Amino acid sequence: MSSAVIEERRGKVAGSGKFHIRDARAGDLPAIIRIYNKAIATRMATAQLEPVTTGDRRDWLKQHSPNRHPFWVVEIGDKIAGWLTLKPFLPRGAYRGTGEVSVYVDERFRRQGIARALLEEAIVRGPSLEIRTIVGLIFAHNKPSLRLFEQLGFQEWDCFHASPDSITTNAT
Repeated sequence: MSSAVIEERRGKVAGSGKFHIRDARAGDLPAIIRIYNKAIATRMATAQLEPVTTGDRRDWLKQHSPNRHPFWVVEIGDKIAGWLTLKPFLPRGAYRGTGEVSVYVDERFRRQGIARALLEEAIVRGPSLEIRTIVGLIFAHNKPSLRLFEQLGFQEWDCFHASPDSITTNAT
């Protein structure tokens, strides 16, 4: 953990007791992948179509920098309840201060404030990470995420309409 920029945050999440936000570590990868693969199966939150393995994502954590583009987890007890990444949005210079956010919560901990806590952390720490704008790419049918982002002050810029049924694993 880079204590100069990223301090551990502790708090309470409704119904979950105490939580702990920290930088993700290599040992967290199996839990992160499990949460992500559950999201893939729902077709609600990611354009990834096939489950991933820890081997597929071995370098995932290395692609993030705690001082610029973090990968955080929320820990409740000894369980990873959710995670968030901030990555570069697009490589063009005008987007240098823009981070693309991804946030996923274990189904056992949903609707308890985990995603909100992670997003609020990203918003608060954004300036210290040289991130002035945070962009989330959210499917139009993912109403819970759209509501959360709106509650936190995000605005809709554009909408690509696709139904969950149109997201398939078969190429045409």
